[in-house]
Amino acid sequence: MQLDWRSALLVAAGLAGMTADAKAGATLDAIRHAGTVGCGVVTEIPEYNKQDRHGGLAALDLEICKAIAVAALGDAAQMKPKSFPVEREALLALQKGEVDVVVGVTPSASGVWAYGVQFGPPVFYDGLGIMVHRESGIHTPADLAKRDICFIDDTDTQAVLDAALRSHGIAYSPFPFQEEGEMDAALVVGRCESMSADLSHLAEKRASFQGRAGEFVLLGETFTLDPMAPAYRQGDAQWGAIVDWTVHALVQAEASGVTQANVVAMHDSADPAVQRLLGIDFAAGRALGLDHDWAARMIAAVGNYGEIYERTAGGGSPLRLPRGLNALWTSGGLMHPMPVQ
Repeated sequence: MQLDWRSALLVAAGLAGMTADAKAGATLDAIRHAGTVGCGVVTEIPEYNKQDRHGGLAALDLEICKAIAVAALGDAAQMKPKSFPVEREALLALQKGEVDVVVGVTPSASGVWAYGVQFGPPVFYDGLGIMVHRESGIHTPADLAKRDICFIDDTDTQAVLDAALRSHGIAYSPFPFQEEGEMDAALVVGRCESMSADLSHLAEKRASFQGRAGEFVLLGETFTLDPMAPAYRQGDAQWGAIVDWTVHALVQAEASGVTQANVVAMHDSADPAVQRLLGIDFAAGRALGLDHDWAARMIAAVGNYGEIYERTAGGGSPLRLPRGLNALWTSGGLMHPMPVQ
């Protein structure tokens, strides 16, 4: 019997579903049995740690966790969040099975080796930046010549600044501090002309100045590229794929104009990318071992990546971080999805 192309696609989809079922991983089975996803996030304490210097990203990370939970469990999904003061504690908990996924950690080869984990697609690109007083006259890195830059000592900030600025012939005056509070006060009263730390950390500091937050601005340039990503245990390809394609689907939804408000109406879209995203052809759901409309339900619950960013890190949040490198690739950023198909 000869099959036409439509029948062949249906048969292939069925076989894919059988394959996915046959390879169903222990993590998804355990999550479904428990009815909840254990999610770790890093909520860093400024004076506690001089290695993980990010700030204020827990809200974004928890929204990504919620998206993963809805993808895996559907509308009745529950998430059990657990906070850690530093990345290594979060990864150790993941290794021990205390959580199912950690969102918002720095991918590294040493992490893969030491903790037996894999890292998914970036959910936020951080990097060493500069914050200045609005009236300082500093608008670009070139304006930092012969000016003070304050930072926390015993970190790699000075080495990065030395390499980045002096390679462009910009000689600055390093001004190290031992304590965050002392440095913050120095910036507010004008003893520091500028401050350097990761952008998310600087944005969190600026928000902490409350009524004076508007007096300070972040320069547009960054001197490092520090992606933050989800991590999951090695050895369960299905669960890793679910985490990965959850992130890809959120980014694809923004790129395709699918939002929390219009996701139902977008089922009528003639765009093949939208049809595949929303599960019209069942292919992605079968491949992942999920319901065909897993991405549609997830978007209905949390929105697309841009919506999540706006309310947790962007203009709708205390951080007020511009999209920058976290914009879509079509807008000059680095956020781009693998095809959801």
